[in-house]
Amino acid sequence: MIPIRDTIPSRSAPVVTGSLIAVNTAVFFYELSLGPIGVEQLFYWFGLVPARYSHPEWALTVGLPPDDYLPFLTSTFLHGGWPHLIGNMWTLWIFGDNVEDRMGHARFLAFYLLTGLAAGLTHWFTNVDSIVPTVGASGAIAGVLGAYFILFPHARIIAIFPVFFFPFFFELPAGFYLLFWGLSQLFSGTLSTLAAADVGGWLGGRMSAALFRGCCFIGSSSFVRATVPGDSSGTRSASKGPGPVNRLGGNHGSRRSLFLLHLHGAPAGPAATPS
Repeated sequence: MIPIRDTIPSRSAPVVTGSLIAVNTAVFFYELSLGPIGVEQLFYWFGLVPARYSHPEWALTVGLPPDDYLPFLTSTFLHGGWPHLIGNMWTLWIFGDNVEDRMGHARFLAFYLLTGLAAGLTHWFTNVDSIVPTVGASGAIAGVLGAYFILFPHARIIAIFPVFFFPFFFELPAGFYLLFWGLSQLFSGTLSTLAAADVGGWLGGRMSAALFRGCCFIGSSSFVRATVPGDSSGTRSASKGPGPVNRLGGNHGSRRSLFLLHLHGAPAGPAATPS
């Protein structure tokens, strides 16, 4: 099942959503310019390796500074292959613009980064001994989906399902698709790590979105009530559109598998944890 668009029109240009997609895509093209060893090193330096912070002595022995916390954010901009990147960015495009429209550009950017951070911290807490780098944006996108569910509980999406090579279009509640997305993440990667990271992002998104429910951020300090078409009351129209393939899990592996990488989605050479 691939979502094509939702039924909530945006009232402003999704500047931040588009910029995030552009940055993720640019980083991925940079990954493509590197050889397999270069990609492994990139993932190991800028992907999230829980043991790097849980076992600083080990991190120092392999040349990783244990006091560098930037990977909690940089890991969300790395992807393990085309399916991984396209699935994450497509999902962000469909649902991110409406959340950005409701929150405002600056707050949406902060929200996205914070939910990605929450997912990374959850992954670390639940996989403290893992030496496998985790990469991917699914934790942050899980937060966006959690916020979407809170802000637009009655929204619907248009999806496509191929039946014997024939496309079958149908409309279904967004909540049903969000459940489908969560289950697909759960069973498409490492069960425990994937679930922990994405659940961390999801819960972070839901809690943060509660602050914006029914409000539209205007300017820098004021909130006004706003009727959003397609919400509990109002008209519905068409907006955007293949579905998620992200994963943020973590294989644990032996300490000798230094460059075994988890790839969020589809592995691109080395094995890295996709999120």
